[in-house]
Amino acid sequence: MSESDSKPQSRTIAVDYLARVEGEGALHLVAEGGRVTRAELRIFEPPRFFEGFLRGRDFREAPDITARICGICPVAYQTSACQAMEQIVGVEVDGALRLLRRLLYCGEWIESHGLHIFMLHLPDFLGYPDAITLGRDRPELVKMGLRIKKAGNSLMTALAGREIHPINVRVGGFYRAPHRHELTALREEFEYCLTAMEGIIDELASLRFPDFERDYRFMALTHPDEYPIDRGELARSDGARAGVEAYDEWLIEHHEERSTSLHSYCAADGTAVCLGPLARYALNHERLTPRAAAAATRAGLDAVCRNPFKSILVRSVELIFAFEEALRLLAAYERPTAACVPFTARAGTGYGASEAPRGICYHRYSIDGHGVITDSKIVAPTSVNQRVIEEDLRAFAEPNLHLPDEPLRDYLEQAIRNYDPCISCSTHFLDLTVERR
Repeated sequence: MSESDSKPQSRTIAVDYLARVEGEGALHLVAEGGRVTRAELRIFEPPRFFEGFLRGRDFREAPDITARICGICPVAYQTSACQAMEQIVGVEVDGALRLLRRLLYCGEWIESHGLHIFMLHLPDFLGYPDAITLGRDRPELVKMGLRIKKAGNSLMTALAGREIHPINVRVGGFYRAPHRHELTALREEFEYCLTAMEGIIDELASLRFPDFERDYRFMALTHPDEYPIDRGELARSDGARAGVEAYDEWLIEHHEERSTSLHSYCAADGTAVCLGPLARYALNHERLTPRAAAAATRAGLDAVCRNPFKSILVRSVELIFAFEEALRLLAAYERPTAACVPFTARAGTGYGASEAPRGICYHRYSIDGHGVITDSKIVAPTSVNQRVIEEDLRAFAEPNLHLPDEPLRDYLEQAIRNYDPCISCSTHFLDLTVERR
């Protein structure tokens, strides 16, 4: 290190675009004496007001309204909303209808994981600024990513009417149940994509990953009989278990002045929790389907993965799982005699949670005796992960402060993309400031 490098200094790194994520935010790091003393991820989401304008609406409208929150994972919002309302009115959706819900959720996992792995995350590891540039040298990877996303979209269209903001999901089931032949046509493409991903994950396992691990407190849904997607109970890596209705007792939301996205922390001790693929895998890996479990072994994944940069491997395992599970559900499907379970509105409060690709999507609603929504709470997984992302950035930046601005910026952007954050659907901007004192 030169004499000038050892002197106190202030440096600013401005990133006009945080590419390959959904949303708007700013990151501010302050380093003093070789230590990161402050790391703030500032999110500037446009006000959505969904919780506000759900009040006064008929409870049956919630699935269609909340589907508009996200164009990438609308099924998560629909599923969690339906669960909460069905709990209130005392309806249990099981048999073929429950199979269809899980199958629909597989379609969302396929299209979302496929998009992130190939288009948003893989360019980081291969040294490309974006998927378009990657496609010039490795067109087979980009084409495969597009093919996988199309396969997931096709399943969502077949089950829910369209892939963006589905229109066939309702409280109690569906408006229409598809005929078996409508779904059978998807099987050949799913078999192809499943086999292709088994080969691709072997290549992904050979990528160079930063030597970085953290002792996360993981939180995810868990279920005794299956890898959780559309249902389960709350679980943490410290051994705690509880029903979904305990969510508000487990996690406390609070407002940080620097962000319009509410932060969450563990009510027990104020620590952050990590949601998403790493958490699901750590708490449920023994329930993976056979080919997904074999892929995890070949990829060198242990029972718990604490390196967030290896989330691309865990997502790939989950993508293989989603194809394998979808094929199982397609083979077992028999069209139900009724597309919806009948119900009658009644007053009460209900809770719903499902595993969006990025983690738990939580809903809570209260309705009156006429079925009118009087209160609602919706928590997206990215808002919960905001705090753990900040902690990752702090822990990763400190030993790498010796790096020049550009590579440090690239690593910090990649650290954020590890979480595939869905910050908002309209803007993609990061103002990154690093002060070195």
